[in-house]
Amino acid sequence: MDLQDIYFDKSEYVETASGNKVSKQTVLCGSQNIVLGGKVIVQSDAIIRGDLANVRVGRHCIISKRAVIRPPFKKFSKGVAFFPLHMGDHVFIGEGSVVNAAVVGSYVNIGKDCVIGRRCVLKDCCMIEDNTVLPPETVVPPFTRYGGSPGVCVGDVPECMQDLMLDYTRNYYQHFLPALKFLLVPYSQLVPPSPSLSTGSSWSLTLNWFLLVPHSQLVPPSPSLIPVPPNPSLSTGSS
Repeated sequence: MDLQDIYFDKSEYVETASGNKVSKQTVLCGSQNIVLGGKVIVQSDAIIRGDLANVRVGRHCIISKRAVIRPPFKKFSKGVAFFPLHMGDHVFIGEGSVVNAAVVGSYVNIGKDCVIGRRCVLKDCCMIEDNTVLPPETVVPPFTRYGGSPGVCVGDVPECMQDLMLDYTRNYYQHFLPALKFLLVPYSQLVPPSPSLSTGSSWSLTLNWFLLVPHSQLVPPSPSLIPVPPNPSLSTGSS
């Protein structure tokens, strides 16, 4: 599965020794209770409520922008108790989704703007469509696809769902790259002027063109590309 490169500002992210990439704009409440398994991406404005209970996220998971990970709770006669939230490996959570599940298995795809009710259980290799609202304590079986509000089973996912999520999450991580720094380079240093532009007035116009060039791609110009000033004998009277 081919993905386009996704660039981020390196100064706005923190990368850990295990390869986790966490945005500085993320809200991590109770960070001592949050465990990221490795090569996890947590994008900007996401919220993880580790202050309520332990949150454990597996490897190669992607938590998109504005997503909320919140441990489930249960009301008792003497108060409210929160329970740990465990998420498996190779899980994708779309933008703006709220997850209150007790367990999210491995190879799970949760779409955009979903609400996963408290104490839901999402088995391995399942899919939640965009804008789905799952009622509390819903159990989503493996290889099923849920959608709607309230969420119900609307179909099945391919038997190769595990392989699809493996490829998708790994490729997403590989294509999540720091943005290149660009330099302003005069256009005349990269492309020789056209012979039709070899007049004094056109020459001054060419020197005012600039290009944004990645620093890594900037190499000294070839001698054949170094422009030669126009011959004064070819200049017009207006020049």
